[in-house]
Amino acid sequence: MTETPAGPDADPVTALPATDPAGLHRDASANAAGPAFDLTAQPHAIVERDGVRYTLLGTAHVSRASVDAVRAAIATGAYDTVAVELDEQRLQAMIDPEALGRMDLVKVLREGKTPLFAANLALAAYQRRLAEQMGVEPGAELKAAAADAGARGLPLQLIDRNVGLTFRRAMQRLGWWGRAKVSASLLMGLLSSDEVGEDEIERLKQGDVLESSFSEFAGETPELYETIIAERDRYMAARLREAPAGAREVLAVVGAGHLKGLAAHLRDDTTPPAEVLESLEQVKPKSRVPWMELVIGTVVIGGFAWGFWQGGVDVGADLVLQWVLVTGILGALGCAIAGGHPLSILSAFIASPLTPLHPALASGTVSAVVEAMLRKPTYADFMALREDVNSARGWWRNRVARVLLNFFLTSLGTAIGVWTGGLRILGTLFG
Repeated sequence: MTETPAGPDADPVTALPATDPAGLHRDASANAAGPAFDLTAQPHAIVERDGVRYTLLGTAHVSRASVDAVRAAIATGAYDTVAVELDEQRLQAMIDPEALGRMDLVKVLREGKTPLFAANLALAAYQRRLAEQMGVEPGAELKAAAADAGARGLPLQLIDRNVGLTFRRAMQRLGWWGRAKVSASLLMGLLSSDEVGEDEIERLKQGDVLESSFSEFAGETPELYETIIAERDRYMAARLREAPAGAREVLAVVGAGHLKGLAAHLRDDTTPPAEVLESLEQVKPKSRVPWMELVIGTVVIGGFAWGFWQGGVDVGADLVLQWVLVTGILGALGCAIAGGHPLSILSAFIASPLTPLHPALASGTVSAVVEAMLRKPTYADFMALREDVNSARGWWRNRVARVLLNFFLTSLGTAIGVWTGGLRILGTLFG
């Protein structure tokens, strides 16, 4: 395993080859395969392992120059395989943006994937703001690499981890407060229409779209950095080691922020790739015992029983009525603020008092499913979603966005109602 250095003190990430064994540094007159391309002018690293030479080309995800550099590199004809920092889902979104319009929103809600869908939407909205401000689609160089590889009949490796897996692993490593801060950051990204700050743009030029999407938390929170950057460096290195049979010259197009870690793992990691991938794709299963629901349910039902036993039917019935009205009204109010259909509001009122007793009765999910069934989002709603969420009015106009608002605001209203109702019960019993 070797890594081509530029000299005795060269940084392996920006290492420049002392010689030109791949024939990449050519002038136009000497290059019959494609246009001139100077690898030494780009952030890069070269690692040789197991008979394969990996050229890691570092790019800025918001740079037209990076798009040109990637296309020129592939046009040299020096590579037999192209790898890109994408997963199947992100590539599909790039090459088939209309796939969003074929999504079954009710299925997403019922399977409990609403937060993940919202996170993906926040990422898309952030990327749209970048595209409008910078004049280039974030990740355009990755899309160009995939397109040019296909046009030349070269094998294409998608080496990044699924963004949903990355998001779930990141959330699992944070405490309640950390998850709340990240969720708030993503929500602000959805609602904001402000230009992306210069500091963020500079981070993107040297870093990663996912890292920047999580704003300052990725840099300040070790757990987030580990999951979003460090884990993906090792994951992509393992995927590269699974290069297609016969691959000898692999061009890997990745964000410049991944170069150092990716090169180190590609050079030094001795764990079999399959084991690395399996360990980095694991997500802790949810506890089969819903402890939070059990605790809250025990407090609520125990309070009702105590009220009936100590105070008689009048006190017990009053506690039940208080609970139903407080949780039901606040859950229904959240749904109403989201512009829910009258039947969605009614379903929120009915489900909210039952939400703490069983996860399947979560008021946000119940009311959002009813909303999606009564006001079924159209193809046009899905197609306009990324644009509509950039304005407050668009959230209420777009049926997909309104279903998401329904889910979150109903859930928020119910949560406030549960704590308020619980405190009222305790106050009545012990006040």
